[in-house]
Amino acid sequence: MEQEDVSTQAAGAATPEPAPEPAAEAQDIALDLWQEGVDFAQGLMRPWNAYQVAMILGVVVLAWLATKVVGPRLHDWLRGREGWPKWKMRFGVLLHRRLSLIFFVLLMWPLVWIMREVTWPSRSYLLGVSAQLAMAWLVIAVITRLISNGFLRTVVRYAGWAWVTLSILGITEDVQRLLDSAAVHLGETRISLWIVLQAVFVIGALFMLARFVSTTTSSRIKKNTEISPSMQVLVVKFLQVILYGMAFFIGLRAVGVDLTGLAVLSGAIGVGLGFGLQKVVSNLVSGIIILLDKSIKPGDVISLGDTFGWINSLGARYVSVVTRDGREYLIPNEDLITGQVVNWSHSNDFVRLDIYFGTSYGCDPHLVRKIAIEAAQGVERVLSFKAPVCHIVGFGDSSVDYILRFWITDPTGGLTNIRGNVYLALWDAFQEHGISIPFPQREVRLLGDEGEKEEAS
Repeated sequence: MEQEDVSTQAAGAATPEPAPEPAAEAQDIALDLWQEGVDFAQGLMRPWNAYQVAMILGVVVLAWLATKVVGPRLHDWLRGREGWPKWKMRFGVLLHRRLSLIFFVLLMWPLVWIMREVTWPSRSYLLGVSAQLAMAWLVIAVITRLISNGFLRTVVRYAGWAWVTLSILGITEDVQRLLDSAAVHLGETRISLWIVLQAVFVIGALFMLARFVSTTTSSRIKKNTEISPSMQVLVVKFLQVILYGMAFFIGLRAVGVDLTGLAVLSGAIGVGLGFGLQKVVSNLVSGIIILLDKSIKPGDVISLGDTFGWINSLGARYVSVVTRDGREYLIPNEDLITGQVVNWSHSNDFVRLDIYFGTSYGCDPHLVRKIAIEAAQGVERVLSFKAPVCHIVGFGDSSVDYILRFWITDPTGGLTNIRGNVYLALWDAFQEHGISIPFPQREVRLLGDEGEKEEAS
C-alpha cells in the first residue's frame, strides 16, 4: 500500500500543471496593474508625496505664467523673420507651441537637483519622474516634427510618449505581457496585440526610411536631363514600389511574423481583389504602358473629348490635366489607352492653326492674300520661319472665302487667344487698305393691296 501511495504521489508530481488560459492570464496581469495603480494613488496621500505634487503643480503654474509673458513676444519676433528658411521657421513655430513644456522642463530639473541635495532621494522621487517624463515628451515632440506625413507623425509621437511613460514608471514588462496575451491564431501563425504594435512601429520606421530614400533619389533623377520625363516618372514609381514593398515585408519578418503561413490567405485575398479591383488594376497597367511607350509625358498638350490642356503629372492610376481656365482633370489611365487622344506636342511642339474669313467680290484676291499673310506675321507667337499661307477655298453667296494657316510653338499659351489676335490683326489691316468683309443681305417684300386684288381676280 505504501508503494502504491508513493507511486501515485510520484505520478502526480510528474504530471505537469495545465497552462493558464490566455483570458485568465490577461485578467491576472490587469489586476496586478490595477493594484499597482491603487497603491501609487494611495502613496500620493503621504505627506512628502503630497508636498511633491504641490511643487509640481506650482511649477506648472509658473511655466504657464512664463508662457503668457514670453509667448506673444516670441510670436511677434517670428513674424518678423520673413527671410528665414522654411526649416528654421518650422522649428521656431514648434518651440512656440511647446513653450509651456519647455519652461516646465527648465524649471523642474533645477528643483529636482536641489531636492536631491537637501533631502532623501525618496522625497524627490515624484519630482524626478515628472522631470524625466516632461523631458522625454519634449524630445519626442521635436524629433517627430521631422516626419513630413501628418498622420504618421501623430502616431509615432503618441506611441513614443506612451512607451517612455511606461518605461519611466517601470511597468513595461507587465503591459507587454498583457498585450501579448491578447492573441489570435491563423493556422500556425500567432498574432497578438503586442506583435501588431511592434509591426506598426517597425514598419512605420522603415516607411520613413523608404520615403527619405525615395525622395532623395527621385530629386536626383528629375535633375538628370539625359533621362526623358516619362522615363523619370517610371523609374521613380518603380523605385517607390520596391522600397515600400521591402519595408513592409522586412518589417513583418523583423517582428517574427511567419509569412509562409499567410501565403494561402494572401492568395485568397488576391483573387477577391482581382475581381473587385479590375478597373484599378487596369489603370495601373495602363499607366505602366503609357510610361513605357512614351505616348504622353509631363508638359504635353493633349485633347481628350472636350478636355484640352497640358499634362501636369502622371500618376499610378490617373493623369492630371490642367486646362486654361485653371481646372485640373484627373483622367484615368485606361481612357488614355483605349480612347482617341490628340497630343499636340508628341513629336514636336509645332502646332498649325487655321482661321476662315471672306471678302467681297470687288476686292482683289491677290492683294487680300498678301495683306492677310503680312497681318498674321505681325502677331506675337506666330512663327516667322514657318511662314503663314492664305488660300481661296471657295466662292460663296456673298463673299470670296479664304483660309489662313499659321504655326505656333507654345500651345500651352492657349489657342483661342492667338486666333483672336490674328482676327484682330486682319480687321485692322483690311480697314487700312479698304477691303470690305461682306455680310449676308436679305430683301423683304410686303404684300399689300395689289396682292389682295390679284387673289380677287
